Amino acid sequence: MRTISETMASALAQGAAKFCHVWLIERRDGVTLGFTDHDRALMFLGVTCKAQSGLTAGAASADIGEAGSVAVSGVIASDAISAADITAGLYDAAKVRVYTVDWSVPSDYVLTGAGTLARLECRGGVAEGGSFIAHVEGPAAQLDRVIGRRFGFLCDAALGDARCGLTGALAAATCDKRYSTCLNIFDNVLNFRGFPDLPGEDFLTIYPRGGDVMDGGSRQQSAGR
Repeated sequence: MRTISETMASALAQGAAKFCHVWLIERRDGVTLGFTDHDRALMFLGVTCKAQSGLTAGAASADIGEAGSVAVSGVIASDAISAADITAGLYDAAKVRVYTVDWSVPSDYVLTGAGTLARLECRGGVAEGGSFIAHVEGPAAQLDRVIGRRFGFLCDAALGDARCGLTGALAAATCDKRYSTCLNIFDNVLNFRGFPDLPGEDFLTIYPRGGDVMDGGSRQQSAGR
């Protein structure tokens, strides 16, 4: 539950349009940048928040919250989020805090979300004057991440890596991670890192029937093959 000051609650009740969003981004090098969708720069918590930076919250989700995520778009510019800093990885895993602020009294605010910058998606490549979409994840997003191996039909090795074991000219080669491709195209089935014989979703509904040929041929019909 968020705590809202009496003045903010009163303004909301009156329908007064004097609120804006503020994003504070704390990079790995300790630099904190501020952005706002207000029509002029705003001093907030000791940080000058740039206006007219093109930074806007995505329509899909307006609140990071504890488990959600939000997409924020903006413009790559040398005096805000620069191409050089993106390339240097300074925004990787940056901390992001989102506030709703009374622009007439910036000391009146409420924290609406906090999270971690998962990735910057740059449109048209990383270049000044381009645009980006910042994908911010809430704390509970960590629970959705895969740690260790996931058992599935498909191979989880990268084509040509140490676990795959293939060497040579693979620049033009493609692999769909299936057992049949590893066997018939690459002749590398001994290094296949998937589990093609895992039971499928219909495993519990299949039962032996009189007259069925029990020669193991069904293994070749597995979803992983």
